[in-house]
Amino acid sequence: MKRRISDQTNEGAVDLTPMLDVIFIMLIFFIVTAVFIKEPGVDIIRVDAETDAAQNRIAVLIAVTEDNEIWIDNREIESNGVRAVVERMRNENPQGSVVIQADETSDSGVVVDVIDQARAAGAPSIAVTTLND
Repeated sequence: MKRRISDQTNEGAVDLTPMLDVIFIMLIFFIVTAVFIKEPGVDIIRVDAETDAAQNRIAVLIAVTEDNEIWIDNREIESNGVRAVVERMRNENPQGSVVIQADETSDSGVVVDVIDQARAAGAPSIAVTTLND
């Protein structure tokens, strides 16, 4: 009689270990293959535009503030140092584009200088963000 009771309890047990192993392996896979966008570190008031297009692969996000400060990856960068930072960040994601968030009151000369530095760094495409309505 005892033997029969113990056999019935073993049949009803579910082993969750293989399922948990699969979940952890999938989690590690998604973490390793994810592309992380590095924010510039400041909030920008962007301009409104009639024509705009979404950017899918962003490698470098650059912000130009209303005081014409240039921010990349939570650090303020001098205009002559933009090229080196863009080259370093593009090595991490060579297919990604450069996106510039320019404040609506920033000087266009500073934005053009940043665009020139990004082109000199070999960026495949450069975009300037606008408001998304």
